[in-house]
Amino acid sequence: MIGIAGAGAFGTALAVALSNGGRQVALWGRDARLRADRQSARLPGIALPEAVLLPENVSDLAKTSIILLALPMQKLRDFLARDGASLLGHDLIACCKGIDLATLQGPAEVVAEAGARAAVGVLTGPSFATDIARGLPTALTLACAADRGEALQAALSVPSLRLYRTDDLVGAELGGALKNVIAIAAGVVIGAGLGDSARAALVTRGYAEMLRLALTLGARAETLAGLSGLGDLILTCTSPQSRNFAHGMALGAGKPVPQATVEGVATARAVARLAAARGIEMPVASMVARLTGEEINVAEAVRELMSRPLKQE
Repeated sequence: MIGIAGAGAFGTALAVALSNGGRQVALWGRDARLRADRQSARLPGIALPEAVLLPENVSDLAKTSIILLALPMQKLRDFLARDGASLLGHDLIACCKGIDLATLQGPAEVVAEAGARAAVGVLTGPSFATDIARGLPTALTLACAADRGEALQAALSVPSLRLYRTDDLVGAELGGALKNVIAIAAGVVIGAGLGDSARAALVTRGYAEMLRLALTLGARAETLAGLSGLGDLILTCTSPQSRNFAHGMALGAGKPVPQATVEGVATARAVARLAAARGIEMPVASMVARLTGEEINVAEAVRELMSRPLKQE
């Protein structure tokens, strides 16, 4: 049996997909309405299959073999400290995308530092929860140590969900985290009416920033060119289904931002600190950090980016 901690849209969608064929999945969350209705308000029209069990206590997940941590990045450390004691002996796969603001660590390092005693991995890549829940074809990256990769890949794959594996945890984590920052910037461009040509330029330069930071921190370039980097970047920079893109669109249009968890806001702040500490130039990420922190407005952000010194690509 597979366990999932976190019954938000993504965790619930994974539970629906992984229960395909009647395999049991234990999905734990704090929303009592989900246990009563067996439907998530975040996935309208998607009923939970009977094979999805809904335990009341997070410790019940210790009865499963693999546990997916489908929690917001900024809540992962506190969850493990408060509720993770009974789970740390199991294979733990983080499904969040971001960088911890307090420590500047990625999800795998946060899980490992909490005292994990089995395999630690990351599940990431281009996906929307509604697509996964509806059984639409989706491909993701599973990053973990090579000695557990094949077994975990087989256990977490179903006909509608194809997993590719890598042992480049740093690359997979940073691809998933950094693309959210660029997606906010892409949304700002579209929301401000600057056009698709401007978005294409920004996404391309944003990808160059992603590579600069990731390679400095030990990632492999081919990982950033795969599903967890370029694939996820394309998806989140082109669809209003992306919370990060939608957040940026609202900023660009001068409208109230949607009330939802947007990982890219905190990640932009963390990336700005990382880049400064390493002496890495990341103008797009820095702009997003300042814009979401209300240090500059959209017009100032555009003016700064367009007035940067001319240089060779």
